Amino acid sequence: MGCAATAGGLVAPIVSIIDKAIIENASGKRPLMESIKASFKTLILTPHRYLTSKPFALIVMVYGGTYLTANTLDTFQSTTRGRSASTVTHGPSKFVATSGANLGLTMIKDSQFTKMFGAAPSAGRAVPPLSYALFALRDCMTVFASFNLPPMIAPRLPMGEAAERWMSRASVAQFLAPAAIQLLSTPCHLYGLDLYNRNGGTTVADRLRKVRIDWLPSSLARMCRIVPAFGFGGVVNNSLRARFMKKLE
Repeated sequence: MGCAATAGGLVAPIVSIIDKAIIENASGKRPLMESIKASFKTLILTPHRYLTSKPFALIVMVYGGTYLTANTLDTFQSTTRGRSASTVTHGPSKFVATSGANLGLTMIKDSQFTKMFGAAPSAGRAVPPLSYALFALRDCMTVFASFNLPPMIAPRLPMGEAAERWMSRASVAQFLAPAAIQLLSTPCHLYGLDLYNRNGGTTVADRLRKVRIDWLPSSLARMCRIVPAFGFGGVVNNSLRARFMKKLE
């Protein structure tokens, strides 16, 4: 549990800042960089207020809960199958477990973030079911790329011995896979937000045009949030878990 909480707490400030900025930019409240600068200013000048805020707590809940689920499953499978306690799994059961935890917690977070930082006329309105479905698809893609893909692609990465002295293949894969998938998952996120911000009278063509305009900057921003969330956070979580489990062994 300590590994999951540590990983979740470390990534929460950056993730919450970028999530807020993407939603405010999509709703037209504030440009992406203006929102990020304002949030960093608040974090630096009044860190106690930021670290006790609702957005920060929601992010810790999402990622702490997701890592806790992954760690619990790894420990259960390693002990029941007679493997080393520090073994990291990557099968269908892990995808189902981590996706389920992440989806449930993220739906809570997304509904709150969308209402807090969405378009002013939409504030308080219920998030459409299709938005939830698109958010769920987005998160399934991210979870698969964060927990299942890295162990699968790590042995195939073209890295020499010199490069591996600086960073292992597993760590490189843990950074690359979650970041790359954002190019595909971000349109789902943006379309879901647009359904909330412009609830009626908007054609599919108009929504897709808005998604196309915001796709690249939002994808880059989501890469910046996912690298600490499932890249750096994943490396920290795996390292701490391996260290603790080896002590038990």
